[in-house]
Amino acid sequence: MEKGLLEKTGKPLQHWIDVVKESKIEKHGAIINFLKNEHGFTHGYANFVSLKARQADAASIDDASLLEKQYMGKEDLKPIYEKLLSVIGAFGDDITRTPKKDSVSMIRKRQFALIKPATKTRIDLGLKLKDKPTTDRLGNSGPFGAMCTHRVQLFTPEDVDEELTQWLLEAYERAE
Repeated sequence: MEKGLLEKTGKPLQHWIDVVKESKIEKHGAIINFLKNEHGFTHGYANFVSLKARQADAASIDDASLLEKQYMGKEDLKPIYEKLLSVIGAFGDDITRTPKKDSVSMIRKRQFALIKPATKTRIDLGLKLKDKPTTDRLGNSGPFGAMCTHRVQLFTPEDVDEELTQWLLEAYERAE
């Protein structure tokens, strides 16, 4: 992320940390909005700089704790989650992974996917693909409601196949 930030803005991380400190803004969300609105940052880079400026890298410990709780008793689903992260991570460096109590949001400028260990044997992958018709596999949003337009049920890492990768890529591209 640090290298990408330098390439994208022409300024090193420390410059942006100084900009944030000079702004006197302290809250994470407010810093993100400041960097996006005043300096044209994408969400991913704004999140990265905010964490570094607030020395909140410890948030990753909280993220790990949230993930640990999500997969407690559902450890067999972790390889599916890891494969999804690998596929999504290949799309670009502008993605923010945001763990929540029971799911993980994948965000570009907007959320495009939601990964939720739904049962002990299934991950529900929510996708935002407005106006895309449903199929037997690409179902309606189900329990995700307005957060996503579609849901794919995943039972094994092999379910993260080329077809699913294309849907993920399409959702990612639409979230620009």
